[in-house]
Amino acid sequence: MGIFPFFKKKEFFTPDEKERIVEAIRLAEKETSGEVRVFIESKNPFVDPIDRAAEIFFKLKMQETQHRNAVIVYMATKHKELALFADEGIYKAVGAEYWNDAVKNMLARISSDSICEGLVQCILQIGQTLKEKFPYSPTDDKNELPDEIVFGR
Repeated sequence: MGIFPFFKKKEFFTPDEKERIVEAIRLAEKETSGEVRVFIESKNPFVDPIDRAAEIFFKLKMQETQHRNAVIVYMATKHKELALFADEGIYKAVGAEYWNDAVKNMLARISSDSICEGLVQCILQIGQTLKEKFPYSPTDDKNELPDEIVFGR
């Protein structure tokens, strides 16, 4: 027991929700060479969530995938911000309108469902798009990035 046990950080997702999100990432990546990562933090230290998502994307070295087809799903829970940032391969394959619509769909799902369920559905949608544009090749595809959720401060 610590000196100040009441300062314990509250978990945003339950262990079951975390497992559902990680499983969604695995399913999304199963039939594609693309990669999906989820980054959750309580507050965004920058004004624009897309800038924050981009910073995290490059910090996690997601631009180093073979086909440049990684996508990060970014959430700042206390600021209620959400952003998708995609590497140039997948971004160019589907265009800006796709990403704008994906964010709108994700926001609608999160507000109508639980945050976990909305996040899971968004990850699966991104996975379907990655599958269509970058199908899995058993001869040279591998899981290039970890599947676990990354939690910031």
